[in-house]
Amino acid sequence: MITLRGRTVVPGVAEGEALVSHETISGWGGIDPASGTIIERRHELCGVCFTGKILVFPGAKGSSGWSGFFQSSRLLGTAPLGMIFTVTTTKAALGAVVTRVPTLSDLDQDPVAVIRTGDHLRLDADRGIVEITRG
Repeated sequence: MITLRGRTVVPGVAEGEALVSHETISGWGGIDPASGTIIERRHELCGVCFTGKILVFPGAKGSSGWSGFFQSSRLLGTAPLGMIFTVTTTKAALGAVVTRVPTLSDLDQDPVAVIRTGDHLRLDADRGIVEITRG
């Protein structure tokens, strides 16, 4: 088991499968909140659903609409279980807050480099740790 430590953005605990993006994600036009799917045409995860997974990614890109689209995914029941992002930005932090899922950032190792899609994660944002079990 691998353990990473980070800074809490939104408290809470989530456990589930990791979905890792090596690219930032655009909220406005980059996701379909109705299906929980990344729809950004040139994105490495275009067509992949994040619903029920812990989304691991470098951060948000684009306009302030990012938070609105991720809040919509919460309201529609398609949000990720949790989020882990590399660097805290206002867009990513606000998106995590309105999505209301456990979220960590600024970890002691780059989560995008350490965590793999399919790994099982226990994200304990109350304590600021994520435990990784290889999938």
